[in-house]
Amino acid sequence: MLAAPKTVRDAANAWLKRCTRENLDSQTVRTYRSQVENHVLPRIGDVVLDELRRADIREFLDDMLDEVSREMTRKVLVSLKSLLKEAVDREWIAASPAEGVKLKRQSRHDKVAEIPTKEEIRAMISHAPERHRPLVIAAVFTGMRISELRGLAWEHVDFDRRIISIRQRANRQNEIGSPKSAAGRRDLPMSPMVLSALQAWRSDCPAGPLSLVFPNGKGNVETYGNLLRRVFHPMQVAAGIVDAAGRPKYGFHALRHAAASMMIEQGWSPKKIQIILGHSSITMTYDVYGHLFTKAEDDIGLFEKLEQDLMAA
Repeated sequence: MLAAPKTVRDAANAWLKRCTRENLDSQTVRTYRSQVENHVLPRIGDVVLDELRRADIREFLDDMLDEVSREMTRKVLVSLKSLLKEAVDREWIAASPAEGVKLKRQSRHDKVAEIPTKEEIRAMISHAPERHRPLVIAAVFTGMRISELRGLAWEHVDFDRRIISIRQRANRQNEIGSPKSAAGRRDLPMSPMVLSALQAWRSDCPAGPLSLVFPNGKGNVETYGNLLRRVFHPMQVAAGIVDAAGRPKYGFHALRHAAASMMIEQGWSPKKIQIILGHSSITMTYDVYGHLFTKAEDDIGLFEKLEQDLMAA
C-alpha cells in the first residue's frame, strides 16, 4: 500500500515538533505556530509538496500582501522556508520551491508584481478550458481577487446595468463571508467581453444552493487548489507560458496584476484603480503598482519645459 503524498501541512507539523524538541523559546514556538495556523495552512496547507511550485509561493505572498503588512508577510515567508527545508531534510521533496524567493523590505516603486504580457494574457484566454474561460476573462477584465470570483453569486451580477457587485467572498476553507474590508465591497462595470462570456455561461453553470457563478461541478464552492493545479497551471503549460524548467510562470494573482497594469496603461487615475481593485488605501495601490504610473521617457518633455522656464527667466 502506497503512503499518502506529503503535504505542506505535514511539513509544518514536523517542523513545529522539531522546534519544540530543540527547546526553542516557548514564545518563539508560539509565534511560529501562529504564523503557520493563521497564514500558511489556510492558504496552502493541503497542497502536495511535490506539486508546490515557485509560482505558488509568489501567489501565496501576493495573497498575504493583500491582507496583512509587508513585515508580517516577510516573517511568514521565513517560517515557510524553514518548514520546507524540514521537508527537504526528511527527503519528502528534493528541493525547496521557496529557495531564492525574497520579499524586499522597501516596496515603493519596486517592481515586485509579476505581470504577464499582453501576448501571454491573450494566450491564457485562448488556451483556457471552455468551462473556465468565463472565469479567466472576468479575472483579466475586472481585477477581482480569486476569493471574490470563487464567492461570486448570480444575484450580484446585473446584466441590465452591466455591473458586478462584490458583496461576498470564499475563503480558503470554502466558507462564504463578507469582503475582506469595507473597500472590498464595491461595484465593477462589465466590459463587453465579460458581459458576453457571463451571459453565455449562465445557462451552462452548474446549479447549487449558493447559486455561484463559478462553482465546481456539483454547484458548490470551487477550491483554490483545484483551480490552480487543474486549470491555471495546465493552461499556462498548454500556452507555452513556462519558465526555463518548463513550469508555469504565474500564480492566479497575476491576472489581477495584469488588470491593474492595463488600467494604468489606459491612463486611469490611481484613485479609480484603488476603488476598482478594492484596496483599502491609495498607499497600497502605489506600493504595488507605483512603478507603472511613470516612465522616464514620458518625463523628458517635462524636464525640457522646466529647463526652458528657468533659462528664459
